[in-house]
Amino acid sequence: MLEQLTRQLTQSLSLSDEQAGSAVLQLVDEGVRAETKADFLTALARKGETAGEITAFALELREKAIMPPLDDGTRGGEILDVCGTGGDRLGTFNISTTVALVAAAAGVVVAKHGNRAITSQAGSADVLDALGIPIRLTPEQAARSLREQGFAFFFAPDYHPAFKHLGPARKLCAERGQRTIFNLLGPLLNPARPTAQLAGVPRPEWCEPIARVLQSLGVRRGMVVCGEVSGFKFPVSSSPGESKAPPAFLDELSTLGENSVAEFYQDRGFAVSRLAADNFPLQPAALIDLAGGDREANAEIIRAILRGQDRGPKRDAVLLNAGAALFVAGKAKSVVAGWEIAGELLDSGRAYAKLEALIAARF
Repeated sequence: MLEQLTRQLTQSLSLSDEQAGSAVLQLVDEGVRAETKADFLTALARKGETAGEITAFALELREKAIMPPLDDGTRGGEILDVCGTGGDRLGTFNISTTVALVAAAAGVVVAKHGNRAITSQAGSADVLDALGIPIRLTPEQAARSLREQGFAFFFAPDYHPAFKHLGPARKLCAERGQRTIFNLLGPLLNPARPTAQLAGVPRPEWCEPIARVLQSLGVRRGMVVCGEVSGFKFPVSSSPGESKAPPAFLDELSTLGENSVAEFYQDRGFAVSRLAADNFPLQPAALIDLAGGDREANAEIIRAILRGQDRGPKRDAVLLNAGAALFVAGKAKSVVAGWEIAGELLDSGRAYAKLEALIAARF
């Protein structure tokens, strides 16, 4: 089956929903060779994944996930996730994780879905662990944390057991230098099924397709963003014909250039736009000013921001993305208003107090 679908993809023919579902069953089957899986994933990526294919993959994989037993009160309210796909290779600190903590301090119920580092020095799980926030809660404990603390971390490997049979194939693709559809699926597979989502992607052309997928998955309010890093280019080899270095983009809203945004309300349509960083009171900054390090270094960066001690460009990056998160979650009437709310949370000590409460919580 998978070989047949691979041949179809090499002819630039997209998968039907039924075919995509069958492909997922093959991919998570430990009896299928890793090479066969890797060839399929490579062919799919080279053809270019459609929004329909990504949706079908997400739906099938969500059905295989372990769902936390959320009570009716939690399930009936707004639940926010803030995350990026990763893969921008720019070495920034954990911006979206910091934003998730700020949003929780604002009274938003935050279900943070994430993993340990894959393409960076410190993933969301790494830095939250370094901060002292529990990252390996059982589904029952996570549901209780959401209810009582308004925040829970969902460690992806614990909630997606089917993924354990994908590792060898993904490793083969990585060795080939080939990204796969799984580089896009992370923000789509939160087992808590958030109703509001701020998601980041590393290329602007992915904003609209991923937003369309989130909308089709039933997210009530979503925003998918990609931020330009002005003045920075990735180095290229000296191979003949390579005269232009590729531009750099963050899988976050960027304070360093224009931002591509695709947003929607479930019942009120869809919009694609640009958000200029110079619409906000930003300090002069370059990419180096947003640099992170290992888990301990990034944890200390987050502490300094939440305490209100770091008032430089890193704080600006958090305020911009927190402004968008609070807007998406319905806590602010605009991104600008959300920026102001986030600033007050940092300056008043409420954001750091939320961190301390999450560290102290016992389940």
